[in-house]
Amino acid sequence: MFEKKSPLVGLVMGSDSDLPLVREAAETLDNLGVSWEMTIASAHRSPRLAQAYAQQARDRGIKVLVAAAGYAAHLAGVLAAETILPVIGLPLASSPLSGLDSLLSTVMMPAGVPVATVTLDGAKNAAVLAAQILALSDAPLAQRLLDYKNSLAEKVAEKAASLR
Repeated sequence: MFEKKSPLVGLVMGSDSDLPLVREAAETLDNLGVSWEMTIASAHRSPRLAQAYAQQARDRGIKVLVAAAGYAAHLAGVLAAETILPVIGLPLASSPLSGLDSLLSTVMMPAGVPVATVTLDGAKNAAVLAAQILALSDAPLAQRLLDYKNSLAEKVAEKAASLR
């Protein structure tokens, strides 16, 4: 659909078990014509890998990071501590606490280390937010986002009409 360009969004997951959900973010970015790359880096099991990824992302042309993690979801915070790029936390509902631990670990960041956080398992929202950040300097992407939002409204109107 769109020409594949160098990646603008880095999709980082703490474990390969997160891949099915992170694929939803990748598909949403594809549908919006936003290039991405994907990797696994754990805040706890491979902290040096996560730090290095965040430190090098900007130099490689990445503009936004999305960090998906469950349980004690410190991945987004680790990435945010190592870069000035916007970081979007994607807490996953994969733990016995149904994701409350992930949500709190992602959203409760200290001053100076912000992480934008979307809903539990909100891969599509993470992708849309990343695209909205990029659209600030990309008019064609902004138009694709407007079209996407309009299609959401149309679907709601169609469902409402089907109730009559």
